Amino acid sequence: MAQLFFRYGAMNSGKSIEILKVAHNYEEQHKPVIIMTSAVDNRAGIGVIASRVGVKHEAIPIFTDTNIYDKVCEINQEANCVLIDEAQFLKKHHILEATRVVDELGIPVIAFGLKNDFRNELFEGSKYLLLYADKIEEMKTICWFCKHKATMNLRVQNGKPIYSGKQVQIGDIDTYYPVCREHYYHPLLKK
Repeated sequence: MAQLFFRYGAMNSGKSIEILKVAHNYEEQHKPVIIMTSAVDNRAGIGVIASRVGVKHEAIPIFTDTNIYDKVCEINQEANCVLIDEAQFLKKHHILEATRVVDELGIPVIAFGLKNDFRNELFEGSKYLLLYADKIEEMKTICWFCKHKATMNLRVQNGKPIYSGKQVQIGDIDTYYPVCREHYYHPLLKK
C-alpha cells in the first residue's frame, strides 16, 4: 500500500544526498521514479537537486501554481515512486495533491525537507506534511558547535545570529548552521 512519507531534518542532515541515493537505487533497477523539487531553492539552478558532496540530479521544479497530481499523471502514472526535495517550501495544495498521488494512483511519495525555519516556526509545507504524512522520519545531524543532536536552524548574518525577518532566505552553510537548542540561543560565534 502506497504511503506519504515526510523525512525531515535540520540543515546539513543529508536530506538531498538521501533523495539522490533513493533515486539512484530506483533508476539502477530500471524502475521509473519521478523526482521533483521546489522551484524556490535555486542554489544549483531551478529544477536541480544538489548535495553538498557534489552529486546533482535534474528534477521537475514545483512552482506555486504547479499541480503535483496533474504533473505525475502527465509524466507517468506507473512510476514506482515520487521523490520531492525542499518540501518545506510547498504550499498546502501541493501536499493535498501529493496525498492524491498516494491514495488515487497508489504511488508512494517521499518528501524531504526542513521542519522548522530559523525562527523555530513551521514552514507551510512542513506543517501540512506533519498533518497528512503516513510516516514521519527524522534525519539526524549534529550541532555545529557541540556533539549534541541539531534540531534547529540558526541564521547568521555578518557573524551574528538572526532571530527575525523574512522566513525564506535561500542560503547554505555560510548563512545557516544546524544547532541544538542551547546553541540556538547561545551560539559560539566568533566576535
